[in-house]
Amino acid sequence: MRYKLAAFADEASPQIDKQIEAMKENGIKLLEIRGVDGENVSDISAAKAKEVKNKLDEAGLSCWSVGSPFGKIDIADDFEKHLDAFKHMLELCNVLDVKHIRLFSFYGSLGRFDAVAERLGKFLDAAKGSGIILCHENEKDIYGDVALRCLEIHQTFPEIKAIFDPANFVQSGQDTKEAWNLLSPYVEYMHIKDALPDGSVVPAGKGIGNLPYLLSNYKGKVLTIEPHLSVFQGLDKLEGPRKSKVGKYTYTDSFSAFKAATDALKKLIEPDAL
Repeated sequence: MRYKLAAFADEASPQIDKQIEAMKENGIKLLEIRGVDGENVSDISAAKAKEVKNKLDEAGLSCWSVGSPFGKIDIADDFEKHLDAFKHMLELCNVLDVKHIRLFSFYGSLGRFDAVAERLGKFLDAAKGSGIILCHENEKDIYGDVALRCLEIHQTFPEIKAIFDPANFVQSGQDTKEAWNLLSPYVEYMHIKDALPDGSVVPAGKGIGNLPYLLSNYKGKVLTIEPHLSVFQGLDKLEGPRKSKVGKYTYTDSFSAFKAATDALKKLIEPDAL
């Protein structure tokens, strides 16, 4: 089995029951949990997390990673409150039995690596001994938006792994092959979405993200599908000042967009058994 597929199933539906339905219909076993019945996963209670875990267990599914919002605040915002929420998320990870948390490296932080490093270090200190792997995602307008600044993060904190998102690099003007050559030693897993030169998100293989090249060189197993092919509930709250463009590839409903994104990835990896 070459690959294991995960997904941001909240792009199919905000409701966890519908997310499970979409995953089963598309043959996806792993959830990158982000939105849960209209709430961000970082805001749910331990009791709610247990309910989600039970539903996933009953469906034969499991959580792969937490698609958290941590580090997706301005560098000048109240970090201690943010850190308290992160510590709550660590507790939820135990309930959900999930071993990865996605992080970002703060808006408004260019030229302020010392402040970024201080905050990332506090995340690491909080997670120490938990067995949970912290993973930094490249994202437009944060410190780690282009490959060289991502590399600075990973060289400073080798224990923080990389989530490689091709579309986000395209949207930041970063060539993805160049990024891969710098960052591949740190990559824990990939987010699968692609983009055109104008930043519009498109199905995997339809943009300039060099998905075939990246997948042929990827040595890991897990690929998280992140469609962004239609405006789904909460997208405006998940991104910073620059929003993802939704253009040529649009769909009548979120389930259709979710299936299209999944099918596009499956087409790219057809020679490799799932």
